[in-house]
Amino acid sequence: MKKSLPFSRIFVIGLMLLSMFLGAGNIIFAPKLGQLAGTNTWVAMIGFLITGVGLVLLAIISLAISGGTVEKLAGLVGKKFGIIFSVLLFLTLGPIYVIPRTTSVVYEVSILPSISSFNMNTSIILFIFSVIFIALTVWLSMTPGKFVDRLGRIITPVFGGLLVILIVKSFITPMGSIGAPQEPYLDNIFLKGFVEGYYTMDVLAAFVFGGIFIKAIANEGITAKKDVSTTFIKAGIITVVGLALLQLSMAWIGATSVDAIGMGENGGEILAWSSKQLFGNIGLLMIGTVVFLTGITTNIACLSSVAEYFERQFPRYTYKQWIYILAFGSLVITNFGLATILELASPVLLLLYPIAIALIVLSFTHKAFNGYQAVYVGTITGVGFVAVLDALKEAGIAVNFIDQTFAFIPLFANGAGWITTGLIGAVIGLIYAKMKSAEERALPIEG
Repeated sequence: MKKSLPFSRIFVIGLMLLSMFLGAGNIIFAPKLGQLAGTNTWVAMIGFLITGVGLVLLAIISLAISGGTVEKLAGLVGKKFGIIFSVLLFLTLGPIYVIPRTTSVVYEVSILPSISSFNMNTSIILFIFSVIFIALTVWLSMTPGKFVDRLGRIITPVFGGLLVILIVKSFITPMGSIGAPQEPYLDNIFLKGFVEGYYTMDVLAAFVFGGIFIKAIANEGITAKKDVSTTFIKAGIITVVGLALLQLSMAWIGATSVDAIGMGENGGEILAWSSKQLFGNIGLLMIGTVVFLTGITTNIACLSSVAEYFERQFPRYTYKQWIYILAFGSLVITNFGLATILELASPVLLLLYPIAIALIVLSFTHKAFNGYQAVYVGTITGVGFVAVLDALKEAGIAVNFIDQTFAFIPLFANGAGWITTGLIGAVIGLIYAKMKSAEERALPIEG
């Protein structure tokens, strides 16, 4: 049994995790932020990097110190909550949303532009493409023990190299100067960037990828809890450094692109036209290849992680059987089309993200309040209450009523009211625990 790994192996594992995170969400949100924020880009990016990158490392550490899986972390609130939150999280980042979204984005960026000039039934083309793409995902997901070699050594350098070429060219020959900021980045810039970071979904992804990541470490001969945690954190640092550099570079491309290509409707369009501006038609091929490779790595990571989770929770079916079941579900939802899939995204993220952040904070402050369950329950109740309201607003349900009724909550209008109610819930929970002389609890890794 090994206690540590050489840096070269930790670096490869870090690249593996980076590969998992580098999906469509990582390369389409920062460019749009850059175009809209203009000279306010870097202030907005501070907030964006906190939720889109910094919290990823904290999520990795949180998982490591709380037992290595999201169900153990969420289970500190209560067993039923742990199961419900984990199932919802894994389904969202698997067959219900992320895999269909990723497959659809790859189709729209890599395939659709090539066939748009032909009179073809795009629904049939989408179906054929999604069958092939998800079948490839299934094949690459069947042997999770080979993830390090396939992702860290092979796929990451390919799309990483293409991205580096694009980024370096954008710095050597900028497309234009950074323009004036536009709505919604004229005020509350930091908080807008902070909320925008939700849409990368990387904190939620860190919870989902934890199981497959720990398996990869175990395959290297590291099995003791503390040794796994140490390796987990070291590789995680490599991952978030890569993510931060990528996001800043994507924002730079967006911020400097307006003079050359105008305002794009979305980040994918901005990157496509920026690539063409920088490299001509070959640039479109480059960005198409990047999106394809980032899409396949995201699908592999999500499908494998979700299957690994369901195999543990519902062992009636094997890992490979869950792969087939989840892949079929993903295929069906993919063919509803990207617009329908994306329509469900924002409300779900606004519900899950604040709860995930609260769980991370609670795990880091666990010792300070003796791990009282009442503090976990109080915090999550407070956070969840406002998160549900924000999700309802995003879905267009009772927007005026909610805004008028709960406007008294500090930060509510900025989408961060859950911080206030979460703190109130934590204080109430702590007072209750002290009054009842509640049981003190250690984190699982300390036990």
